[in-house]
Amino acid sequence: MMIGQALDRVDGPAKVAGQATYAYEHWDDGQPLYGFVVGATIGAGRITRIDTARAEHAPGVHMVMTHHDTPAQGAPDLSIPFEYWRAFPVLSSPDVRHYGEPVALVVAATFEQARAAAPLVDIEYAGEAGSYDFAACRHQAYAPDSLIYGMITTDTAVGDFEAGFDTAPVRLDERYTTPYEFSQPMEPHACLVVPHGEDLIVHVSSQIVDAARASIASTLQIDPERIHIVAPYVGGGFGSKLRIHHETILAVFAARALNRPVKVALTRQQIFHLTGVRPTSSQRVRLGAERDGRLVAIAHEVTMHTNRHEEFIEPTATTTRSLYAAPHRLTRHRLVPLDLPRGEDVRAPGEAPGLLAVESAMDELAHALEMDPVELRIRNEPELDPERGVPFSDRHLVDCLRDGARRFGWERRPARPASLREGQWLVGYGMAAAIRGHLQAPTKVAVRLEVDGTAVVRSDMTDIGTGTYTILTQVAADGLGLPPDRVRVELGRSEFPVSMGSGGSWGATNSSTAVHRACEALREKLLATASNDARSVLHGLDPAGAAFADGGVRIGGASETLSEIVARNHPDGVEAEGETLAMADDPNYQDYALHSYGAHFAEVGVDADTAEIRLRRMLGVFSVGRVLNAKTARSQLIGGMIWGVGAALEEEGALDLRSGGFVNRDLAQYLVPVHADIPEVDVVALDGFDDKANALGAKGLGELGICGAGAAVANAVFNATGVRVRDFPITLEKVLPGLPPMDD
Repeated sequence: MMIGQALDRVDGPAKVAGQATYAYEHWDDGQPLYGFVVGATIGAGRITRIDTARAEHAPGVHMVMTHHDTPAQGAPDLSIPFEYWRAFPVLSSPDVRHYGEPVALVVAATFEQARAAAPLVDIEYAGEAGSYDFAACRHQAYAPDSLIYGMITTDTAVGDFEAGFDTAPVRLDERYTTPYEFSQPMEPHACLVVPHGEDLIVHVSSQIVDAARASIASTLQIDPERIHIVAPYVGGGFGSKLRIHHETILAVFAARALNRPVKVALTRQQIFHLTGVRPTSSQRVRLGAERDGRLVAIAHEVTMHTNRHEEFIEPTATTTRSLYAAPHRLTRHRLVPLDLPRGEDVRAPGEAPGLLAVESAMDELAHALEMDPVELRIRNEPELDPERGVPFSDRHLVDCLRDGARRFGWERRPARPASLREGQWLVGYGMAAAIRGHLQAPTKVAVRLEVDGTAVVRSDMTDIGTGTYTILTQVAADGLGLPPDRVRVELGRSEFPVSMGSGGSWGATNSSTAVHRACEALREKLLATASNDARSVLHGLDPAGAAFADGGVRIGGASETLSEIVARNHPDGVEAEGETLAMADDPNYQDYALHSYGAHFAEVGVDADTAEIRLRRMLGVFSVGRVLNAKTARSQLIGGMIWGVGAALEEEGALDLRSGGFVNRDLAQYLVPVHADIPEVDVVALDGFDDKANALGAKGLGELGICGAGAAVANAVFNATGVRVRDFPITLEKVLPGLPPMDD
C-alpha cells in the first residue's frame, strides 16, 4: 500500500539540482525583454499628465506603456462566482485606486535598464483625500449584497441571540482586532509571455492554471484556446496566486505589442501593494453561558476593510457556525470601503483571523468560569451541525483535544495566570481548537499506461511546493500496482485536463480522488482487454478476483504484466480519465457537515522585565481523515502552525495614513517567524478515514495547521502574564505595562 507512506518528494532531486524551472527562468524562446512596473505615488486621485520621453530615450528601453497605449480590455464579469476567472484590466484609465497601482510599464533589454528608466517617467497627479484609516471609518460599514465566494451567506441567525445572551448567567462581550497580513511566497509573482502568431505561451506563477487562462483571455477578449499556460513548478502561493495579477497582464500586453518574449516580475516591495492583502478586521465576539460552561448564545460579528471599487469578503465568521453547540446564534460580516489594495485570500482565509478571536474568547470564558479550557470545549461539543442541523461526516475534535492534552502534559498548566516562574521567565500554557471546512471542486485527471508499462498522470493541477507530484505518484502507483519509479506525473499545463488547482486545501484530495478514479477506469479497460484476448493467459477468467501488483495483474494462479497486455492490444497506449464533482453536485455536501479538526497546545516564556515572548514548544493533534503522505502532511501542518505563531506575535502591515502605502513593505520590517523563533513543534495526525469526503477517505489539511494556532499562543501569553491582548499581534509594548512585579 503506497498511499499514506512517507515517500520522499519525487520532485526533490530536480529542485535541489536547480533543474525545476519556474516561471521567470524559462529560456526556450531566446533572449527576452524585461518589464519593470511603475507604481502610483498617491493613494487616490488621477493622472493629469504623463510624459514618457526621457524614459523612452534611456539605454536599452524598447517601450514605455501607459493607459494611453493599452488595448481595449474586458471588464470583470461579476456573475462569475470565483473572481479568479474574471478579467483583470490593468492601465485601463488615468484613475488611481490605491497606492502603488501600476501607472506605467518600462520594457528594456535588461532588468537593470528597465528599473533604471522607471523613475524617468514623469507623472503629475490630481490627488484626492483618500480614506485609509479603518478605525476612523468603521461607522461607514455596510452589509454586502453578495454571497461570500458566490455561495456562502454573509449573515446567519438561529434562535434569538439577544434574548439568550441577555439571560445567560455568565456573559463575555469583547472585541478583537487583526491587522493587514500578506502571503509573501518565496517565489515572487512573475511571468514570461512568448508570442507565437496569434497564440501566447504564458509561463506564470499561478495556483490555478484554468483561472489564469480564463482571466487573461477575458481581459484580452480573445478565445481562451489562444492562451497556453505553463506552470509546472510554483514557488509557494498561500492564496496570492489563485488569480493572476498586474505583472501577467502587463507582460501579455508588451509581448503582443513588441512581438517579443517579455518577462515581468514584481519586486518584493511591489508585492505588498500589487497582490491582495488579508483585510484588517474588528471582531466582536459575545458568549453567553451557564455556570457549568455550556453555551446558550454565541455571536461573531466581523467588520473588515474592502477596496471601495473591488469588494472582497473574507469568511471570517463562517467557521463559528459549526464549531460549538449553542441554541441561540448570530454571525455577521460587514465591510468598510477604503482606498487601499484589495483584499484577497491569504492562507486559511476566514478561519485564521476568525479563530484567533473566537478561541481567545473561549479562553477568556474559561478563565471567568474558573474552568479548564479543554473541558469547556468538550462540554460544548455539538451532536449535529449547530446551524445546519445535519450530522457531521466524521468529527473527532474531542479526540484531538484529549489526546493533545495527554501528550502535552496539560495537567501541569498553572490554573492561576502569572503563577509559574523559571528564573527571569514567566511561563504559560495555552490551547485552542482547530476546524476547517473540507472543500471539493471539479477536477479531471488523465492516466495513461504506455507500452513499456509506465504510467503517465496528467492534469493542469499545480504543485506549489506542497508535494502534489509525490502524492499523485503514490495514488497512481497504488491504483495500478506499479512501483513509484514507474509513474510519471505531468502538471501545470492548460492543455491537460482541467482542475481547480491548488488552494483552499482542496488540491490534494481533488486531484488524488480523480487519479484514483482514473486508475479504476483504466483497470477495467485492461481487464476487459485481457479477458477478451485469446492470446492472454487471463482470457476467459473472472476479472472480479483480479489483483494488480508488481507491474502486472493476477487472477487466481494466472498472471500477466501490464506491458504485455498494452503492447498486444494498445500499441499507442491506453488512457482513462477520472474526475471529482462540484460540492453542489455531491449529495454528501447537502447531507453532512464536512470538516477537518485539530487541537493546538503551546508553551511560552515571557521575560518578566522586558516582556520578550518566546515560544518554548508547541503540539498540534489533527483529524484529517486518511493521510496521503505522512511526510508531506507533517510538513504542511507544521508550516501552518508556524504561520499561526507569526499571526499571534509578529505579522502586521503598518500603514501610512497620509498616502495609503504600507511602510514596512519588505521582509526586514514585515516580520515573519524565522528559525530562531521556532523551537520544538510536534504534529500528530490521528488515524482516520472519512468515507463521506471521497473514495480515499482523505480531507484537506494544508491550511488546518494555521487554524487556531495563533490563539493557542495568545492564550499561553495570558496564562504566563495575566495580560490579555486583544489587538493582534501581541507585541512587547502591549504586554509590558501589565506585567506583574517580580518578587525580590
